[in-house]
Amino acid sequence: MSGTSAAAVASCLALDANAECRRIEEGIRDIVVRRLHRRGAIVGVSGGVDSAVCLALSTRALGAERVLALLMPERESSDSSSRLGEAAARSVGAPFLVEDLTAALAGIACYDRRDRAIRNVFPDYGPGWKNKIVLGGGQDGQFHHFRLVVRDPFGVEHTARLPHREYLEIVAAQNFKQRLRKATEYHHADRLNYAVVGTPNLLEYDQGFFVKNGDGSADLKPIAHLYKTQVYALARHLGLPEEICTSSPTTDTYTLAQGQDEFFFGLPYPQMDLALWSLDRGDSPEVLAARLGLGSVEAAHIYEAIVAKRQAVRYLQSPPLGLRYAP
Repeated sequence: MSGTSAAAVASCLALDANAECRRIEEGIRDIVVRRLHRRGAIVGVSGGVDSAVCLALSTRALGAERVLALLMPERESSDSSSRLGEAAARSVGAPFLVEDLTAALAGIACYDRRDRAIRNVFPDYGPGWKNKIVLGGGQDGQFHHFRLVVRDPFGVEHTARLPHREYLEIVAAQNFKQRLRKATEYHHADRLNYAVVGTPNLLEYDQGFFVKNGDGSADLKPIAHLYKTQVYALARHLGLPEEICTSSPTTDTYTLAQGQDEFFFGLPYPQMDLALWSLDRGDSPEVLAARLGLGSVEAAHIYEAIVAKRQAVRYLQSPPLGLRYAP
């Protein structure tokens, strides 16, 4: 990110971290204790900054002994996710429990369903290969499309444009991971009479970077009003481990390392935060272009992509719809 855009992010999205933490903590207490009448909270901890901040705020609001951190690795999780999740729990004094989901995911054929779809594009794909999906188009005015990237056992990467049917099949299979994690969280919430804390930030919630009935499900979402930039500021204020405070957002879903920007957003989170903030203020593409150090045409395409995702996210955010009958 350029110096111009870094300064713009710092200026536009600055917040009083101490006051914000107090406000969120009171909100957690109000929802969990007074409104939901639950004894405590469950936080699924991934090793990322969002879940770590939610965990820290929950322990400050309810007491560490009334918050359970759940680490839910599976065989394709990154090596750092459990280590950083455990570090986050230890740093705030919260008890934690590790639930390995590999066997359950294999049992519902998560890996097999995905691999069959990948072999429709790369027939040689098999044991020892790795994969990810990356986003193409959008910022340069092209239609958004997805590309499948695989790496063979010899370390050679192969890329192909991903047909729509295979894209849907791969994503549907991978979504088992988020949905099984949420089912596990609610199991422990039920047995302890706890509430489930959702961890999406404003950027993820606004743009639909979550799985319906997966990581989109929760009893409360304490940081869904905060830009990712602001979540990082709270992490530093709360004294979370430095590696978490400086980590780059990843999906931790595919077997190849994958940033959130290359899979979904198309831009690094500070620039996406600033674009979202600018659009909601009614600033023109020219104003955004100056803030990001981009051309006005590129800025206009960024706005268009945000609006398009907002239209698509309505399905993800909507509650179950009932039927209405005329009397």
